Amino acid sequence: MSTGLVLLLITVATALVFDFLNGFHDAANSIATVVSTRVLSPRLAVLWAAAFNFLAAFFLGTAVAKMIGKGMIQLDIVTQYVVLAGLLGAIVWDVLTWLLGLPTSSSHALIGGYAGAAMARAMILHGWRAAPQVIVPGGWYKTLIFIVVAPVMGFVLGFGFMVAISWIFQRKSPRQVDKLFRKLQLLSAAAYSLGHGGNDAQKTMGIVAGALYTAGVMRPHDFAANWGRWHWPIILAAHAAIALGTYLGGWRIVHTMGSKITKLKPVGGFCAEAAGAITLFGTALAGIPVSTTHTITGAIVGVGTTQRLSGVRWGVATRIVWAWILTIPASALVAMLAFCVIRLFRPEA
Repeated sequence: MSTGLVLLLITVATALVFDFLNGFHDAANSIATVVSTRVLSPRLAVLWAAAFNFLAAFFLGTAVAKMIGKGMIQLDIVTQYVVLAGLLGAIVWDVLTWLLGLPTSSSHALIGGYAGAAMARAMILHGWRAAPQVIVPGGWYKTLIFIVVAPVMGFVLGFGFMVAISWIFQRKSPRQVDKLFRKLQLLSAAAYSLGHGGNDAQKTMGIVAGALYTAGVMRPHDFAANWGRWHWPIILAAHAAIALGTYLGGWRIVHTMGSKITKLKPVGGFCAEAAGAITLFGTALAGIPVSTTHTITGAIVGVGTTQRLSGVRWGVATRIVWAWILTIPASALVAMLAFCVIRLFRPEA
């Protein structure tokens, strides 16, 4: 077996490990609300979310994957080692924030790591002034803008749904409302899990496609079009990995998302999940890589705000926002260091 093939297998395996950790780390996004409202037990909730994470492979296309694969970093600077270092940067940040119980964005950790590794290679080969040139501005403008827009959309929709439902059901007893939305929350949780799988698994799909392209396994025509014969193997592998990660779950973050930000009832859980799902469907189909974590957090805060501002635990929310701000630069720095270490042992990197 050639060295190049071994490196490709290691890179693809690392990408799928990241995808698994993405599902593990972001399990809270899909199930925190449905668990906190006690509509489903934790075990049934993760099964429900994992199933719809996988089914997303057949519904939301590959627009986000194509953006990650060729729309954010200049491909002429990318090597297998750049992809590998970028993944390591994202994995380290994900594990660290999981240990701290912080619901940060695995998506932004991935693109931060990818960019950091590419910039490190550019600086080593051409000097520090070359680092910004590896960035594709168009892809980054959308991503950076939606760091703010996605949670705001979630907030506005969550707030709006909660207000509308409160008005529509004002003559119903709390017990009647609770009974109805316990059933409806199963649908909203499923929809949100579809959006989560459709958005986050696609990011790993783009990285895997990029690895195959830089290894010469995928032709330029395949990469520009629909990945040729690699289309479905990439899609199914990425969705299976994220579904497995979701099934095994990260309960530290479930606790933060489901109970520490605000207390939810089934109607609130429904509104938050519906708001998150609509945001994720729209951005996935538009090819904009957004954070599912940011989106659902904004929606939960929007729902909590309809009760009263004190209904949101702003101290916890502030910690989460700081973790969001640090994610891209922190994962980029770790990836830069990882690439430099790889370069010591592999000068051809």
